[in-house]
Amino acid sequence: MDNLRFVLFALLFFLGFTIWQQWQVDYGPRPDLAALQQQQQSPAAPDVPDSARGVDDIVKQGEPAASAAPHRRVVVTSDLFRLEIDTQGGDIRKLDLLNYPISKDHPDQPVELFSDGDLMFVAQSGFLGNEASAPTHHSVWEAQADQYQMAPGQDTLRVPLAWTNDQGVKVVKTYVLKRGSYEIALEQEVTNGGAAGWKGRQYVQLQRKDPGNKDQLVRTYTGGVLYTPEEKYRKISFKDMTNENLDKKSKDGWIAMIQHYFVAAWIPAKDDEETYYTKALSDNHFVIGAYSPALEVAPGQSKVFTAQLYAGPKLLRVLEATAPGLDLTVDYGALTFIAKPVFWLLEQFHKIFDNWGWAIIFVTLTLKALFFRLSASSYRSMANMRKLQPKLAELKEKYGSDKQKLNMAMMEMYRKEKVNPLGGCLPILVQIPVFISLYWVLVESVEMRQAPFMLWLNDLSDKDPYFVLPLIMGVSMFIQQKLSPPPSDPVQAKVMLYMPVMFTGFFAFFPSGLVVYWVVNNLLSIVQQWYINKTIIVDKPAPAGS
Repeated sequence: MDNLRFVLFALLFFLGFTIWQQWQVDYGPRPDLAALQQQQQSPAAPDVPDSARGVDDIVKQGEPAASAAPHRRVVVTSDLFRLEIDTQGGDIRKLDLLNYPISKDHPDQPVELFSDGDLMFVAQSGFLGNEASAPTHHSVWEAQADQYQMAPGQDTLRVPLAWTNDQGVKVVKTYVLKRGSYEIALEQEVTNGGAAGWKGRQYVQLQRKDPGNKDQLVRTYTGGVLYTPEEKYRKISFKDMTNENLDKKSKDGWIAMIQHYFVAAWIPAKDDEETYYTKALSDNHFVIGAYSPALEVAPGQSKVFTAQLYAGPKLLRVLEATAPGLDLTVDYGALTFIAKPVFWLLEQFHKIFDNWGWAIIFVTLTLKALFFRLSASSYRSMANMRKLQPKLAELKEKYGSDKQKLNMAMMEMYRKEKVNPLGGCLPILVQIPVFISLYWVLVESVEMRQAPFMLWLNDLSDKDPYFVLPLIMGVSMFIQQKLSPPPSDPVQAKVMLYMPVMFTGFFAFFPSGLVVYWVVNNLLSIVQQWYINKTIIVDKPAPAGS
């Protein structure tokens, strides 16, 4: 973080890890395609878990079965959402996030989180039980109106759908939207007007088509997530779903499908032991869901089944307040315990400046101050090594190609001069986790999405449109290189000369918020390194007569 060698070491480490992850995606073990095709071609495969068979049978396509009964779309608009609910199934088939445009250039086009288009992503719910007495997401529901809109001053909007059968069972499915909230409450009230008891289990699920690998420099996770108090946060990729069906029982958990900046999560009712499941369908469609224990409703009685759907941006503080562990969908990776305090620091500076760009700069200043002594130790070690360069050159000339004697002479010189050639490594290694954490904070935080800074930088999550910052960073790396001791190997020295150019090209496509951090950090490092070099390398005048 503090010098060119750290930049190189940290970036190569990060790139190596990223390449390994992508190799696993592209060339890792694959499921048995013949077995998978046979499974997908099975004729008996409903797309919800059957109470008798469990979750091993789910459809090929997951689309509602053809029905002669008419169905239509119910359009619901709140302060945050625009929804489309299909009366066949009662699914949320479309969901637009009105406060999040797809780009700065198209402010009137909101992000479409749910869609039943080519990249299908929908929220579904229903009941498991006797098909004639329990509605599924294939059943046709009755809607009281075609449109619902949250009026000014209205805090709650209720959207009811009704289903009845000829046995006297009535189910009212109600979606409840609240002003200022990305939570959508699901209430399914079962009223048993028949003569026999009613038994069923509520299920909720998310169905999505795998969008595939996108050609992007910064790779983020898109796929399923399971949270349980026992196992905590667990990613379940589409590949995992293909290889094996999830079948897990637990209380107080949730399931989700996440993507960069946004998440959809079903949160079942507390204290119920839910069964969490996944299923790979045909045409790259996947399901992750949960169903409740079987419950009975006696004749003449009613019961309300509930669940919560969170569908929106991955706002850390909002997610923390919604459900335990839901904040982990802001995927900082294995270094979350470092990344969260870094994000907290960003928040504090944002409260002061109301600008995420200035917040990044002051976080950089804070981290620089925090690691000042470690950085100074590293720079002193490099300055001492730079001071010894003339003596090292003399030793190389003296011993020529005798590597053994040269190494022994160098070690003796280091001992005599009290210089540790590895003295700069430990401070660098200590700072690498902080760098990686800050990287993921800047990449994952939806707060940075389309956040303006100043002048031409109007989106900290996008690259610098004029490549000014990457060029400044390249120049700063070149200056740092000149302040550092040159490698002893001539080949390495030539390679290092090209490093600023290579890194400039690489960072040209990084999010500008991350490049702001690098530029500020490099400039501070140059000042610190220059001062230490000046105080160590410049010798005091020799005493008179010596």
